[in-house]
Amino acid sequence: MQDLYPTRGSTETIIDRADPVVHGTAAGAHALKEDEARYFEANGFIVFPGFFSDEEVAGFNRALEALQADNALMGREEYITEPGSDALRSIFSQHLFHPVFETLSRDRRILDKVEHILGSKAYIHHSRINIKPAYKGKSFPWHSDFETWHAEDGLPKCRNVTAWAMLTDNTQFNGPLYLIPGSHKKYVGCAGETPDKNYKESLKQQRYGVPSLQAIQALCEESELVAALGKAGTLVLHDGNVMHGSPDNISPNPRTNAFFVYNSVANRPEEPFAAKTRRAPFLCLNDYAPL
Repeated sequence: MQDLYPTRGSTETIIDRADPVVHGTAAGAHALKEDEARYFEANGFIVFPGFFSDEEVAGFNRALEALQADNALMGREEYITEPGSDALRSIFSQHLFHPVFETLSRDRRILDKVEHILGSKAYIHHSRINIKPAYKGKSFPWHSDFETWHAEDGLPKCRNVTAWAMLTDNTQFNGPLYLIPGSHKKYVGCAGETPDKNYKESLKQQRYGVPSLQAIQALCEESELVAALGKAGTLVLHDGNVMHGSPDNISPNPRTNAFFVYNSVANRPEEPFAAKTRRAPFLCLNDYAPL
């Protein structure tokens, strides 16, 4: 199959996106409204304040606490620690480890919106909870998720969307997600050959699939950086190719978000486009049954 999104070559490139952003039309009681779909199409993300109730958020956090306290799970590959410390950075596959997150992953309030964007049924490519501990949570560099999923997992097209719930307040001080509106319509093919089993380092500190300063400057020529801020219970949807990153958390408050990556059932992975082997199974789940 033709590679529509070449990357990890000798030089960095920026090309136009080859795929639509919103693939379908509204269907289902909780699909995007017309103005919401237009906003997502233009910006590559959308924020829904107050989407989950206080009771729901409390339940999510109790489930997270149970995962953090589960000695049988600690030490698994799905549990990622901060670079240079044993502080927990990410928990992958939370929907496979706790029924609260499994139920959340299938919430029709989310799935109707996801299926609207993807124009199809969806399955979970992977899920994760990113935890930035107070005062010492480390940054995530600028990147397009899809660039990694294409290069290292083999997703052929950008027909994926991430839905995430804020489990704590995301403020300007505690390491919120930064995005470049409109950047999803360009694709940055990054320079540098993918090392073998790159994910083992990249989940702690990403070095490959990271755009240059010049690429970020180019993407910002017609857009200003924004931060996804909100109270606990906020829902965010962002396109797989939107450029995003986040700074260190040097505040006295933690920042924790639960992510679910949805891929179209019509966009199943092939062989990696810029890596020798696919990443670990927990990063590229192989249950393609539609949710």
